[in-house]
Amino acid sequence: MLYTSLFRPFLFRQDPEAVHELVIRLLEQVGKTPLLSGCLRRCFSVEDRRLVSTVMGLRFPNPVGLAAGFDKNGRLVRSIPLLGFGFMEIGTVTAHPQAGNPRPRLFRLPADQALINRMGFNNAGADAVAKHLEQAGKPPIPLGINIGKSKIVPLSQAVADYLYSFERLYPWGDFFVVNVSSPNTPGLRQLQEGSLLGELLHALQEQNIQLATQAHHPPKPLLVKIAPDLVPSQLDAIVDVVAEQRIAGIVATNTTVARNGLTTALDEAGGLSGRPLRQRSTAIIRYLFQRTEGRIPIIGVGGIFSAADAWEKILAGASLVQVYTGLIYEGPSLVRHITRGLCACLSAAGLQTVTDAVGQDACNPENTPR
Repeated sequence: MLYTSLFRPFLFRQDPEAVHELVIRLLEQVGKTPLLSGCLRRCFSVEDRRLVSTVMGLRFPNPVGLAAGFDKNGRLVRSIPLLGFGFMEIGTVTAHPQAGNPRPRLFRLPADQALINRMGFNNAGADAVAKHLEQAGKPPIPLGINIGKSKIVPLSQAVADYLYSFERLYPWGDFFVVNVSSPNTPGLRQLQEGSLLGELLHALQEQNIQLATQAHHPPKPLLVKIAPDLVPSQLDAIVDVVAEQRIAGIVATNTTVARNGLTTALDEAGGLSGRPLRQRSTAIIRYLFQRTEGRIPIIGVGGIFSAADAWEKILAGASLVQVYTGLIYEGPSLVRHITRGLCACLSAAGLQTVTDAVGQDACNPENTPR
């Protein structure tokens, strides 16, 4: 591939965050240029009715989405659909604008096909992102908005902080993801604990119902994003809260603080993403699917670099999948390769739609978390 043989070696010699900002600016301009937009769409989009699914009441043209973290401020809502994605998630957005942690805060591990980040929810804040989304308009694919706690807000005031972002961004999100699992905001992962999580999700769901009633439409799907470092008892507690609060789905998983099996000796704090996370996130997905008997949709994230990786997560129980680190390593044709590969997997398995494949292997206890 041209990207991996020519462009990636050059880009990987540059500062990771500087490259990321450059890519954001380029894609932003492409989205504003009709001729270039048409070229990208023709190059990267794959349309196949077998890939279409309805999840959480939303129609997804294919199951491959962009994970949160790539487009923190919603600058690419016109551009990301051109790369063939079936949905996208922006953020994490916080109520207060924040610069994030000091640089350097993003590190590549090429030998492991991984990234370590400790970005710290750097974003323009809910007000600025809402204004931008209002100007940009809704994309032609489902838009998820990932919301998190502002760093300056103590845990005792976290609920009000989340509620502000949710209400401010509500008109533009097709679904919302509650991020309680980033390792880069002090104390945030405590919100995954049963009572705290229940309080937060209850308040958001109450506001969701209220805002939906005012707008005369059904409540929007709320999902919770969880860490891959949880043990089964913690996962069970989260599942119970999710069911009790009628949360629409679970995003599994965020980055990990574990460093097991890495080739690269890099002593940097932060969340690890990419290839080393693949098996763990798939095991979490399988466990959640088994535990919920497939009743709660799962978005699978972690270590997806190919159609085989995406297929593995779908068979484990993911209705949808997301990529980020794989996109950095494999380039803009990744989604096209995954969607084409999924069509081949469906044909080989004799299945009519991608929905038919969800959870097919979930009864296999191998790789479940212990």
